[in-house]
Amino acid sequence: MSEFLLYFNIGLKHVLDSAAYDHVLFLMALVVPFTFKDWKKVLILVSLFTIGHTVALMLSVFEVVQIKATIVEFLIPITILITAGYHLFTAGKSAKKERISFVEIVTLSFGIIHGLGFSNYFKTILPGNATDKLLPLLEFALGIEGAQLIVVFVVLLLAYLAQTFFRFSKRDWALVLSAFIIGVVLPMLIESEIWNN
Repeated sequence: MSEFLLYFNIGLKHVLDSAAYDHVLFLMALVVPFTFKDWKKVLILVSLFTIGHTVALMLSVFEVVQIKATIVEFLIPITILITAGYHLFTAGKSAKKERISFVEIVTLSFGIIHGLGFSNYFKTILPGNATDKLLPLLEFALGIEGAQLIVVFVVLLLAYLAQTFFRFSKRDWALVLSAFIIGVVLPMLIESEIWNN
């Protein structure tokens, strides 16, 4: 049980670490058009992101995929920019009822990119062969899911407060938050190490 809590807490802290706010920014960008009544859709998106994240860690741990850290660190802010930009330009427009939507496919793909960003660190904290890392990896994934649900709850609560007490329309909330996220992520892209290679 203590080992479960160890890796669960590492997953929690991975998302909630104030120094690594890119994960929180992506979640904010992802759920910006939603409210509490959309909780099923939000839960699906967050879970898809966790699945992508976990699959990427597994592929990395078993050495199926190896990508340079600088490339992944550049791709992560791009995923945030694309997601925030998508919601900026679709704010106030009703989504079509599709079985598998564009946003769900993109969320799964972006989860893979974010997982690759953490894979090198994950391999260093877990010595031993790949199969020994499988259970801790799943415990870590549960921690990530828990932390993501906390972040999503806070973002949805802020959306509720903005729309109820400050009379923001759903569209205006999506526009303001998406623009804020883009403003934060652009310097991350400009300062990326990839430009030094």
